[in-house]
Amino acid sequence: MTGDHQTVALLLFGAFVAVTLGITTWVSRHRQGSAEEFYAGGRLFSPMENGFAIAGDYMSAASFLGISGLIALVGYDGMLYSVGFLVAWLVVLCLVAELVRNCGRFTLADVVAARMRERPVRIAAGTSSVTVSVLYLVAQMVGAGSLVALLLGGTGEAARAWTVVGVGVLMVIYVSLGGMRATTWIQIVKAVLLLGGTVALTVLVLLRFHGDFNRLLLTAAERSGHGEAFLAPGLAYGGDWTARFDFISLGLALVLGTAGLPHILSRFYTVPTARAARRSVVWAIGLIGGFYLMTIVLGFGAAALIGPDAVRASNASGNTAVPLLALDLGGGADTTGGTVLFAVVAAVAFATILAVVAGITLASSASVAHDLYASLRRRDGKPRSEVAVARVASVGIGLVAIALGLLARDLNVAFLVGLAFAVAASANLPVLLYSLFWRGFTTRGAVWAVYGGLIPAVVLVLLSPVVSGGPASLFPGADFQLFPLQNPGLVSIPLGFLAGWLGTVTSGEAPDEAKHAETEVRSLTGAGAV
Repeated sequence: MTGDHQTVALLLFGAFVAVTLGITTWVSRHRQGSAEEFYAGGRLFSPMENGFAIAGDYMSAASFLGISGLIALVGYDGMLYSVGFLVAWLVVLCLVAELVRNCGRFTLADVVAARMRERPVRIAAGTSSVTVSVLYLVAQMVGAGSLVALLLGGTGEAARAWTVVGVGVLMVIYVSLGGMRATTWIQIVKAVLLLGGTVALTVLVLLRFHGDFNRLLLTAAERSGHGEAFLAPGLAYGGDWTARFDFISLGLALVLGTAGLPHILSRFYTVPTARAARRSVVWAIGLIGGFYLMTIVLGFGAAALIGPDAVRASNASGNTAVPLLALDLGGGADTTGGTVLFAVVAAVAFATILAVVAGITLASSASVAHDLYASLRRRDGKPRSEVAVARVASVGIGLVAIALGLLARDLNVAFLVGLAFAVAASANLPVLLYSLFWRGFTTRGAVWAVYGGLIPAVVLVLLSPVVSGGPASLFPGADFQLFPLQNPGLVSIPLGFLAGWLGTVTSGEAPDEAKHAETEVRSLTGAGAV
């Protein structure tokens, strides 16, 4: 891209950053000292506002950049992410949303600790929540690096590295100054921008093919080099039994992982009632469903108009397929229309990343302050306020995410999010469901459920082809691969449920019938909910 065109794109970037910083500054003037204000925005958001914020939180760089890129590279198999991410919301709507809103205050650990011994449960759930959040943050950092490197006309390592650092700094500012209220409004603005940009691109792709979706698919298949195999299952996950098991593992992780994501669960506390939480999810499902249908059009559109080879040449994992598609739809690299559309899409994608990292950082810093710090601090010393600890924690989490984002810069962002979903489904979902629905569940069962899913998931990722043993691994020069699957969900999710059951049946502690009855009534009726 020419210098003038880069200037247009960077000006749009700067405009969004300025607007979001303005929102944060405006919100920071309001009282942010109470935990309820900082973590839950005072519980003042309407279902529609919260639905847009949930959609903004969920439609991440993995969705906008990663899924479309995977579809452009591997066709039908890439759509697994679109389907899995959407179907997961039925689990959230039916099993989680209202009950979590009624039982907790700010974090996942609040729900579990309502009927267990608090200290061990909060430490376990807090550790798991921070782990999932950091994995999710890494994906957003990688997406930001790929995007800005393309914007600046190259894939220079220095540009990508400084972008990752810049995103990390901005997210710390958003969270530490604005808390949940600023984060929510940033997510609402981002959701509107993202949906608007996606609709515009989808319409332009369909217009290019005169509204004939079948012709779009056939052109994509022809240009892919794989023919009809591009439109059939198996291109990425059908080569052998290992690939097929990877397919099942990824599907399980995507469908079950959403209900265990800390930054999604924390959104249910920003509305005043459980009914509002349910209506928020209905709004979110409508917005997210429409968005994921459009990512399918964009993915096949990139394959048909750009071609998988050109997408792969720009970014080996396909993370830049949508910006390249926007450039082509606008008229090409040397046209004003192409550059403006590219700049708009790049700015929207950057807005997506900034909003999502703010939400994740807030959820993870809440887990550090509300769960870990509150449980581990010495009782004889003067305690620091939770909000102050959360602000400090956001800085530490930002530094960790920056470091890991620099390390994983060559991996596909949707794939990285798939790993985060696997850990969430393995460690958080079992303890959440057992706590809500199993009368005999005990404290030992809760702790074992968390660690029994978390430790295997993390260890299996470290021993998988993702980290070593192949040219696309994090450490291509090393080989300590022992686990053949790229996603651990097929093994680690059942282990989490098994560990929770085993811990409970071997526990000498009698379940507290009174607390379970209280939790059950509260979860179903909202009586006594905060």
